[in-house]
Amino acid sequence: MLASVVDSWLASWAWRLHAGAGARARPAASGFSYVETPAGKVRCIDSGGKGPVVVFVPDGPNVVEHYQELIARMASSCRVICFDMPGFGFSIPGPRYAHSLDQGAAVVMAVLDHFGIEKATLAFSCANGFYALRVAALAPARVCGLVLSQTPSLEAMHAWTARIVPGVLRIPVVGQLFGWLFREKAALGWYRAALPRGADAKPFRDTARSALHCGGCFSLAGVVQGLLKEPGTGLDVGGVPCTLFWGKGDRSHAPTDPYSLLALVPHAEVIELDDCGHFPDLEGKERYVPLLMARADRWSGREINAFQS
Repeated sequence: MLASVVDSWLASWAWRLHAGAGARARPAASGFSYVETPAGKVRCIDSGGKGPVVVFVPDGPNVVEHYQELIARMASSCRVICFDMPGFGFSIPGPRYAHSLDQGAAVVMAVLDHFGIEKATLAFSCANGFYALRVAALAPARVCGLVLSQTPSLEAMHAWTARIVPGVLRIPVVGQLFGWLFREKAALGWYRAALPRGADAKPFRDTARSALHCGGCFSLAGVVQGLLKEPGTGLDVGGVPCTLFWGKGDRSHAPTDPYSLLALVPHAEVIELDDCGHFPDLEGKERYVPLLMARADRWSGREINAFQS
């Protein structure tokens, strides 16, 4: 509990510290709003429009702004909701938010309820994918399907954490303080390991740096500590469709088996992309969008409805 309080206080303090610049950057773009959730306010963008609903959650240090081009590509054929989970971007975590699977799922459900969305395709990546899996396990009627990126089994994710994340970040309170002090260094340095060798990291870094300089948060210690406590049970999604995109150029996940997700979702479809790294949705937009939309159309029943009309 104390670690969550510290995380919330540091994020709120950074917000106030950068209030001038942040106030200009945060709500300026069209379509942004804040949604009340059990974990505090989360910052969202809603493309509006008709068609299947697709919900994205950026994988920090990426923020909603990283997804604006992707949203623009999809907005003519579907409705896109994109929001930062509490502790990332400009979504300040509440003092009781410990990044547990149930708490994260409650945030997702609150966003769906706020926008009046009965059913959606959840397109989440990396650790956020476990929140999507938990939503599908708790409320399968609300989920058309899951499109995950770089989300292996929880056991494999724990192994990745032990290999990649500095041990100090796993210590409650100490990890929060250390992570906050070095958040910009960690965020910008992360792209070196996450992107394929030789890839241009500048667009990713510039957007992440801008968010941090405007008071954005990157609660890496919080999410690491929260997920390490999860035993991996309660993620049975039944028959909810699931596709996993896996960037093979992600050097941080080089030893990770993407097919380990089948231990949680035996029927999951795995699509490997040789030239993408940790963010196949953003790095491979030209291929990712048609593949995502084909599944969102099929899972939502739009293909059937179009044929019948």
